[in-house]
Amino acid sequence: MKKTIVLITAFMLFGFEMAAQQAYEYKIITTVESIVPMGVGRSRIVEHNVPMDYKVATSTREEANKFKKNKTKRKSLKIKSFNETKLLNFYSMVGINFQNIASNDALVSSKLTDMSKEGWELFTVASGVESDAGKGDGKGIFITRYIFRRPLQ
Repeated sequence: MKKTIVLITAFMLFGFEMAAQQAYEYKIITTVESIVPMGVGRSRIVEHNVPMDYKVATSTREEANKFKKNKTKRKSLKIKSFNETKLLNFYSMVGINFQNIASNDALVSSKLTDMSKEGWELFTVASGVESDAGKGDGKGIFITRYIFRRPLQ
């Protein structure tokens, strides 16, 4: 009995150690849904097609006033190749359009299903709203970032 417990414990510790060493690649899919009245906004699912290395945009600061400034221009960081899937706006001429919301849910579900079929695991979701700031503003977006991961090959 003691040998069995020791073996199970050792196996569990070894198994957890192996899991802790797993490396992943990540991918972010962003939905931007317009909350502009009368349906004049633009709503999209956005996905990058080109890998990027964050190091090309990183500066190193060693002390308060001494750092190696990155010389990369912001303009060169823009990705020119990405997928843009149309979504419907939350508002129509008469207010919130629930049919549009249901249609967007179906489109996003389709995208999430395809990502899963490609081996991506939905790791976490983050969302935020920039809403109408009061009289005369009439602008806003609802943004959601779907963060996926899959084991590195």
